[in-house]
Amino acid sequence: MLTDTLIAGGIAIVVASPAVALQVAVISDLNGSYGSTDYGSQVADAVSAILELHPDLVLVTGDMVAGQRRPVLATSEVKAMWDAFHAIVTEPLTSAGIAVAVTPGNHDASAYDAFRAERNVYAKEWRDRRPDVSFSSDEEYPFSYAFDVDGVRFVSLDVTTVGPLSADQVVKLESVFEGAGETRIVFSHLPLWEFAQGRETEIIGDPELASVFETLGIDLHLSGHHHAFYPGASEGIAYVGQACLGASPRRLMGASDRAPRGFTLLDIDVDTGDIVIDFRASPDFTNRYDHASASS
Repeated sequence: MLTDTLIAGGIAIVVASPAVALQVAVISDLNGSYGSTDYGSQVADAVSAILELHPDLVLVTGDMVAGQRRPVLATSEVKAMWDAFHAIVTEPLTSAGIAVAVTPGNHDASAYDAFRAERNVYAKEWRDRRPDVSFSSDEEYPFSYAFDVDGVRFVSLDVTTVGPLSADQVVKLESVFEGAGETRIVFSHLPLWEFAQGRETEIIGDPELASVFETLGIDLHLSGHHHAFYPGASEGIAYVGQACLGASPRRLMGASDRAPRGFTLLDIDVDTGDIVIDFRASPDFTNRYDHASASS
């Protein structure tokens, strides 16, 4: 449920703090150049800021490591990248008792045949690091799966390739919301619609899926890949694209400046379902970002 408003262009996003909150941090696109095991200082700084906030959950909307290179990386190189990611991101968060739930990105676990080995490594890395949440569907974890936290249902979609979801995945999406509570959040790597320059065609782009979201009563769809924070809304559903924390911040469509790095913070009122959507920008990740100025 979205109430009070902020954000340019007529987009409705909550700004009033809920009385009782489930807090969720959302991070995305942390990787550097192909094959890199190094992460920019902003990644560690963002993790430190999240640790200070100590949310109930961290969602990661893909591209944690820098795979999908041609020629394809050796398995040992892919494993080294994951070791680096876990050391800088996963382990500090989980050691602090914060659950980390991921969805695959194209640089982590591309479903294109050439990157099958990378996808297999992704599966093993996260099957060994299942978050401490109440799963309602985990047969395909860590790809598409569903879980509940404080009555909020979260569903990961496996979206690492351009184009509509498979019919099977749509059927599963419909089934995992049966018996779910009123607050419903979906997260995936690719967004449903375009909003960043240079990524106009790298989307799901499926009006039928938007209709499914509406029928299912989805409150919020979180995505990565476009490397720019963008809060939008359509038919009562919020669509929020994530900024990157790694390489190559992008420009929003119609903007002249590159979007800042940062992460999204959600505060969800577990009684009313109201969702506060906030963005914490680099370098210090403490202040609200001026969305209106960025979008004008």
